[in-house]
Amino acid sequence: MLTRRAALALIPAAVAFPALAQKKSTGRGALIDGRYTAEGRNPDGSGYSGTAEISQDGDAVAIAWSVGGSAYRGTGVIEGRVVTIDWGDATPIVYVLMPDGSLHGTWADGTALERLTPR
Repeated sequence: MLTRRAALALIPAAVAFPALAQKKSTGRGALIDGRYTAEGRNPDGSGYSGTAEISQDGDAVAIAWSVGGSAYRGTGVIEGRVVTIDWGDATPIVYVLMPDGSLHGTWADGTALERLTPR
C-alpha cells in the first residue's frame, strides 16, 4: 500500500509527462488507435491534407487514409515509438510517435513527409 508521501511523489511524473500518462502500452508500443488529421508533402514538394483512421490490435496496426478524394490503406507494426506501415509502395511509411500523440513520418524512401495529428 502506498503511503501518502509515496503517492504525492508520483504526481510530478504524471504532470510532467501527460501524453505518456494518457497512453496505454501494448507489449512493445503505445496505443495509437483513433482518428487523425493528415498533412504532408509529396516528393515533388506539393502539399496535401486529409484524414486517417488507425485501428490497432496489440502491436499490429492498420491505417486507412482519405486524401484528396482518394483512399489508401496500409498495415504494419508498432515497436516502441516507431510505426512501420506497408501501404503497397516500394518503401514503407515510417512514423515516430511524438510526446503530444501525433505521428511524424516519411514515405517515398524519405523524400516525402506526413504528420498525423489526433482529432
